[in-house]
Amino acid sequence: MKTVASFKIQYSQYLDAEGKLTQKKLPGFAENRDELLKMYRMMSFVRVFDTKAIALQRTGQLGTYASCLGHEATHVGIGAAMKPEDVFFPMYREYGTQFWRGVKPREVLLFWGGDERGNNFSGPQHDFAWAVPIATQCHHAAGAAMAFKLRKEKRAAVSVIGDGGTSQGDFYESLNVAGAWRLPAVFVVSNNQWAISVPLSAQTACETLAQKAIAAGIEGIQVDGNDIIAVRDIMEYSLDKARSGKGPTLVEALTYRISDHTTADDASRYRSKEEVEEAKRKEPLIRIRKYLTDIGAWDQKKEDKLLAECTQQVDAEVELYRGSGKPPVETMFDHMFANLPEGLIAQRKAAAEEGRQHG
Repeated sequence: MKTVASFKIQYSQYLDAEGKLTQKKLPGFAENRDELLKMYRMMSFVRVFDTKAIALQRTGQLGTYASCLGHEATHVGIGAAMKPEDVFFPMYREYGTQFWRGVKPREVLLFWGGDERGNNFSGPQHDFAWAVPIATQCHHAAGAAMAFKLRKEKRAAVSVIGDGGTSQGDFYESLNVAGAWRLPAVFVVSNNQWAISVPLSAQTACETLAQKAIAAGIEGIQVDGNDIIAVRDIMEYSLDKARSGKGPTLVEALTYRISDHTTADDASRYRSKEEVEEAKRKEPLIRIRKYLTDIGAWDQKKEDKLLAECTQQVDAEVELYRGSGKPPVETMFDHMFANLPEGLIAQRKAAAEEGRQHG
């Protein structure tokens, strides 16, 4: 037999787990200390927000919450690379991307507090709402990318999915149509090693998730998802390619879910303490902080000031969330249809009456 096709998957990293450079030449933005500091500040803010949100849930002030602990470099790197006219299709824990694009923390809290007003968030109004069903956001991204192409708009659609979600048919279908029609889309796989309690080794026989792009005829790249310089660099490359009509890219960002899957999960039932502690030694804030310290751009005094500012900002957002009040119960019907069907009109009236009776 003869070989009719062969493929390779490239891997990108600039900062290792110790915050040391692995390449001599940095991307242009990484030569700008102000840009690096802006990303680090956002990563730190997300970490403080995440800690506070979990505390709110544990004290009954928030519903089930999906932590992003350990994902900060991947999420902020995505946001920093995108342009306002691009469209973001999140999963349900990409707060770093959304904060970068203008979503307010109080709106994230509203959503996890069970209030649909949180889905009418700030930032680009064309960005999509959180997608709790697995992989549907990939379909939405492919559809938007098709619209951009038909309209000849230089915009890109960016979706994020977890490693477990790559086993969904929706994911494969989206990749296939994007490849066949050369759509301006970037599909990011946030590979945090666990699909709730299912380890990556039990999910797929693939050596990488990036290689799932091969069957769709598109480029697949693997990046160190704990290295914000590498994530932003690869995202800028992929987005520029998409906007210029050169087709989609699948980016696999290797990271780790340090937290439980959500506050309804107990990861200690299926993960060893040793595994998690090893992941903590490689987490994203440590490496960028070490690098910034090594180049003289950061010190402990600045760190203490930043954390105090982040805590103050998060506390202010929490107070706005607490003071938002509860919407009338009948509003649960108000965002489902342009014109409410007759049967639901009756249900809405009944719900409104029930709400009035019970205050």
